[in-house]
Amino acid sequence: MIISIWLTASALYLAFLYWYINWSGPIAAEEIDSYIEKFSKGSGAAHTDADVVRRFMEEDDGKEFVMQNFVTLHSGKMSHPVTGEQVNPQDVLAGYFKPFAKELFKRGGHPVFMTRKVGGYIDSWNCDKDPQWAATAMMRYKCRRDLIELASDQRFSDIHIFKTSAIDKTVSFPVQITMSFFLRPRFYVPLGLVWLASMAHFIALIV
Repeated sequence: MIISIWLTASALYLAFLYWYINWSGPIAAEEIDSYIEKFSKGSGAAHTDADVVRRFMEEDDGKEFVMQNFVTLHSGKMSHPVTGEQVNPQDVLAGYFKPFAKELFKRGGHPVFMTRKVGGYIDSWNCDKDPQWAATAMMRYKCRRDLIELASDQRFSDIHIFKTSAIDKTVSFPVQITMSFFLRPRFYVPLGLVWLASMAHFIALIV
């Protein structure tokens, strides 16, 4: 009984590592042209410099990264791009975000945090005019291959209209976390599994 508890915990941790970690290494140089060609045919390419994407792929280190997004939605009600119904921009954006987040999660990606702006700039100098961002969000990607494959996926090209219709303005760029005081899945998942297995172990001893 006790052995099976720890074997199960170990198996779950191995399954987590398989899902969460990039085991394929960096993108090979011969893959990049094919990825860029597919990406350029999608609707998202209209808002992205393909050379920037190519350089990001060429500099792939095989590690995880986080996409930093600054966003301002349209204010008030808007016409739904398909039905014409008057709806909130958040509802339109959900038509893109929900299926995209689902596919990202399948690949080990997930939100890091989402925030809402509650005040103006506190410290600012030598900057362009305030673009009045309303929110910011960070999305974790297991690797750069996942980004280009999702960005090249025709399914998301077909629903990209929901994103471009709901968002008034946005800018996104990849970052790597160099310091964080928040536990991330690679830390709290094994801790959680050890705690659960320990509790099950303890219960098995006293039953």
